[in-house]
Amino acid sequence: MATNQSIKNNIQQKQHHAPAQQQGTTMKGLLSSPSVIKRFEEVLGKRATQFTASILSLYNSENTLQKAEPMSIISAAMVAATLDLPVDKNLGYAWIVPYGGKAQFQLGYKGYIQMALRTGQYKYINCIPVHEGELQKWNPLTEEIEIDFEKRESDAVVGYAAYFELLNGFRKTIYWTKAQVEKHKTKFSKSNFGWGKDWDAMALKTVLKAILSKWGILSVEMQTAVIEEDETRERKDITEEAEAAEIIAFESEPQHEPEAKEEPEKPSALDPDPFDGKPVDIKENDLPFD
Repeated sequence: MATNQSIKNNIQQKQHHAPAQQQGTTMKGLLSSPSVIKRFEEVLGKRATQFTASILSLYNSENTLQKAEPMSIISAAMVAATLDLPVDKNLGYAWIVPYGGKAQFQLGYKGYIQMALRTGQYKYINCIPVHEGELQKWNPLTEEIEIDFEKRESDAVVGYAAYFELLNGFRKTIYWTKAQVEKHKTKFSKSNFGWGKDWDAMALKTVLKAILSKWGILSVEMQTAVIEEDETRERKDITEEAEAAEIIAFESEPQHEPEAKEEPEKPSALDPDPFDGKPVDIKENDLPFD
């Protein structure tokens, strides 16, 4: 089992190999550059041309993605290529999500299922939306769940369930109400890109990631994908908090010019400190999601 540090090094190595962006380069030109083609061929072989074509198709079809830095799109797509997952949004295996002028990689719920199956350790794995009237009983302690699909009262979704069973007989079940998913989304999602396009797919990913991250067998690939998602979000959070701190500090300072030959004022102990002398806490709970 790879350590977290080795997985982080793997991510950093992929980012290091990503070609540098040139000023004024279009997405089509960037994907046609020898350095980019070579890198994708190293990962995908003969399938590189088809994969880069899908990146360009995705880019041309998403106005919000066109506002992101082209090289960040290439870097996010490279993660998907390394994991051997398509970036076609209609397939739902992996997403390239624009946020804050840059693009980031995200696994879809189908991507989690695909990578779990690659381990060869799962006998069953699934996640489903639960409609009004279907849920008869749910005990979160014993994980006893009873769903009667014949008793559906409407097409309204009230919750989401995920389940897996390993070949050795170990099995787990979780159920989240739609309100629980919405609360988690509000707390941790930095972009409404995926949620706005397919709310149910993002909700299914949320519960599936929760159960697999805590109880499942994760391959090195899957650990890499999870860490890439989580660390991308943390890097963005750090940037946002640092920018906010600069604004707060600037607004807290007196906005007048000092008199000539006057010594610069020393910071007063009474001046407000946006962080109150404490490190910024950017840690989330054990299961951060997008």
